Amino acid sequence: MKQLLLVRHGKSEWGNAHLADFDRPLNPRGHRNAPEMAARLLQKNLVPQQLVSSPALRAITTAKHFAQAWKKSTEQIKEDPSIYEANVKTLLKVINNFKNKHDYIAVFGHNPGFTDLVNYLSDADIYNIPTCGTVLIEFEVDDWALVSHHTGKLLQFDYPKSPNDD
Repeated sequence: MKQLLLVRHGKSEWGNAHLADFDRPLNPRGHRNAPEMAARLLQKNLVPQQLVSSPALRAITTAKHFAQAWKKSTEQIKEDPSIYEANVKTLLKVINNFKNKHDYIAVFGHNPGFTDLVNYLSDADIYNIPTCGTVLIEFEVDDWALVSHHTGKLLQFDYPKSPNDD
C-alpha cells in the first residue's frame, strides 16, 4: 500500500513585477495557512515519511513550514526541479521513480499540474486545488512504479477555507 500526499504551495506574493515566477515568496496568508494545514494532518496522524518539493521559493517555503510542524528537519526535504511547472506526465514520472522503502510521501508543488494529476490518478473530480490545499491518495500497490491512471483512491481533500473543518 502506498500513499501520496499532494500539497499545493501556499498563497504567494504578486506585488513585485520584476520578480521571476520561480522566486515569488509566500504572502502573509501563505505563511499562516501552511502550519495550519500541517497541523490538521498531524492531528489525524497523517505525517509522511518523505517530503519532496519543487525548488520554487513558494513551494519549498511551504514544505519547510510543514516539516517544522511535523518536527522533521528541513534538510530532509528532497528538492526535485522537474516538479516546477510540471504536467501530469512529468509528475507521474517523478512518482514512479520514488524509492519503495517509503510508503507515504508528500509532494509540494503547483497547479494546474497537481489538480490534473489528482483527477488522473484517482476517481476524484476536483476542479481546483486551492493554495495550500492537500490531497491524500492511496494506491493498492507495493511499488511506486505501478502508480498510473485511475489506480488511486481519494482519501482526503482539504484546504484552508474548507467547509468541513473539524
